[in-house]
Amino acid sequence: MADSSNGYDRASAEYLATRRRSNVGLETVRAWAGALPPGASVLDVGCGDGEPVSRALVAAGLSVYGVDASPSMAAAFRANFPHARVVCEPAERSALFAHTFAGAVAWGLLFLLPAEAQRAVIRNVAAALEPGGRFLFTAPEQVCTWDDLLTGLPSVSLGSATYRVICREAGLVPVAEYTDEGDNHYYDVARR
Repeated sequence: MADSSNGYDRASAEYLATRRRSNVGLETVRAWAGALPPGASVLDVGCGDGEPVSRALVAAGLSVYGVDASPSMAAAFRANFPHARVVCEPAERSALFAHTFAGAVAWGLLFLLPAEAQRAVIRNVAAALEPGGRFLFTAPEQVCTWDDLLTGLPSVSLGSATYRVICREAGLVPVAEYTDEGDNHYYDVARR
């Protein structure tokens, strides 16, 4: 049986210990969250345990929902945010709570997935956004492949030109692109 968490369930303890020590990208997420209406529903795609991204969204007064394919990550999210909703499902096949969202974040997820799964996640999230809803995701600007440091599994960036096409085809328009202090590249897009 294939591991729908792309090795992250096996590597969850190491990931959680590492991510908790890092605030890389946090200011970018906070600034993005500040543009959303107070109390808005936001989806954290590939939420892990919610640290620090969901924590920043909650601190911004947003109602956070999480989705993660790793059972141990989803359980950790549930423990950290007992009042938030979380499902343990691959984002590319998730019903995303059959809910619409003012925003969605996918920090450090897309490039862990095969190319077609990345396309499916973008389409799935786009369909769950309210008109004008924003989606912030990270992926390198350049087309490249590498082995993930925690799992050893292949990671792939489709490159900015391809991500822009996929977003456009999913009904998303560009808002901005950012690069944070850790050289993570962000795509900020909105549903038409």
